[in-house]
Amino acid sequence: MWGWLKRGGSAQGWLAVSIDEGGLAFAHARRVREGRAKVASYAFDSAKRDLAAGAQCSTLLRPGEYDMLMVEAPNVPRAEMKGALRWKVKDMVDYPIVDATVDFLDIPPQEGAAADHSRQIYAVLARNELVQARAEQFARAGVPLQVIEIPETAQRNIAALYEPPQRGVALAYFGADWGLLTITHRGELYLTRRLDVGVDALASDPDGEDGGPLERVALEIQRTLDHFERQFRHVAVGKLLLAPTGRATRLAEILRARFELPVEAIDLAEVLDFGDRAPDAATQWRLFHHFGAALREGGA
Repeated sequence: MWGWLKRGGSAQGWLAVSIDEGGLAFAHARRVREGRAKVASYAFDSAKRDLAAGAQCSTLLRPGEYDMLMVEAPNVPRAEMKGALRWKVKDMVDYPIVDATVDFLDIPPQEGAAADHSRQIYAVLARNELVQARAEQFARAGVPLQVIEIPETAQRNIAALYEPPQRGVALAYFGADWGLLTITHRGELYLTRRLDVGVDALASDPDGEDGGPLERVALEIQRTLDHFERQFRHVAVGKLLLAPTGRATRLAEILRARFELPVEAIDLAEVLDFGDRAPDAATQWRLFHHFGAALREGGA
């Protein structure tokens, strides 16, 4: 997404890396002209590793490190969009806008919409000090950083691999204490919703109690799909995908009973080429957005 950091790298794919107190997590993938993208390596541990030399490197912001706001696009040339967005969203964040780095994601307009029809975009903001600290962290580690991604764009990249012909796809991922629901169509992100329920809560609700985590998630997904249908009448959602959770939950069962829409629990080995080293469900869960970020297309 953001590409204001150092540019460069080669055509050897993307290396998505995160470094925190838990250790080093990364995935390195390369798209191919035909067939599934090839995942060259991945890991999550505290060991010091030699990362792929020459690969273009990205990292992921975590929930709480950025703001993502859907707003009406300012009527300005594209080159002036970031500056115009600063004024538009300055009262929507709890820190001075001068202290923020701003970027944006286009939301495809409705087909057949009038030329003067207002269009929506996503403004994405992060504090300058956080962005600079992340760049310095990678510089100290000797890893050249080209791009900073967010989970929404990484999740979009994975969802695009599952899109049925002429239809959109909803994809729900659950971290330990948070969730993310995205809707994509033709490889574009149309809608995103942050969920306040994570896999820990889902796994602790085996009976699907009234008002419990499973029911709350099902209700929020239903509301989001209904809202999407009203807002984007020209896009039909063909199926709902559930990312690996690494733990047993009844979410798929609950959703299948509630929705007519097909509900599929996915395995990334179905759409990515891991060679003879396919990750288990727990690893897919932990590195899910790293795999997605490594599917970034094009240069920085």
